[in-house]
Amino acid sequence: SEFSPVFRLLTIFAYGTYADYLAEAANLPPLTEAQKNKLRHLSVVTLAAKIKVVALFFLEFSFHWHYLMLVTVMFPQCIPYSVLLEQLQLKNVRQLEDLVIEAVYADVLRGSLDQRNQRLEVDYSIGRDIRREELSTITRTLQEWCQGCEVVLSGIEEQVSRANQHKEQQLALKQQIESEVANLKKTIKVTTAAAAAATSQDPEQHLTELREPAPGTNQRQASKKTSKAKGLRGSAKIWSKSN
Repeated sequence: SEFSPVFRLLTIFAYGTYADYLAEAANLPPLTEAQKNKLRHLSVVTLAAKIKVVALFFLEFSFHWHYLMLVTVMFPQCIPYSVLLEQLQLKNVRQLEDLVIEAVYADVLRGSLDQRNQRLEVDYSIGRDIRREELSTITRTLQEWCQGCEVVLSGIEEQVSRANQHKEQQLALKQQIESEVANLKKTIKVTTAAAAAATSQDPEQHLTELREPAPGTNQRQASKKTSKAKGLRGSAKIWSKSN
């Protein structure tokens, strides 16, 4: 019982806030100004931990299918100046901002002062000691996190399975197309050989003849072009004589 006030003060520094100290200040040892500021810093950490904003988003991934993933995003914890002034028992905003800047330099928290909206935005803060009664909450949170990981893992495995199925389908389609092309080549070759046999020609020679035009065709086309040219020359002469 002799050291119970000191032990109680130690528990306040471990778990409590400056408001808790003020509520029992009559039964506790007095604090120096540095100790008060230290307890105020820890109180800001506790307030930031209580004002957590969590948003759940569904991200849609579209490849050849659709999949929804649950994503948790932590936004900055915003603590109004009015709450801080009341909990830390400070007289004005200047003292509050000086205290927050001191805490930032001490690496107790990281954030920014929003003077326009009169609030403190906390991006990061140190952790405090854990009470025994908080162990069940931590256990439940970890179990929920594990369940979320299992859901994401099962979703990824499903995506891998669908990707493998799609790959197998594409390979089967490729093999089918290659088989059809090979069959078409065989059919053309057999047809060409049969036509060549019917005309008693070599199959390769027959294919060459099918690709190349007959010799008389080129000669006829050349003679037609020559006759057209001669006709144009004659008409030109007649036109010049008439002039």
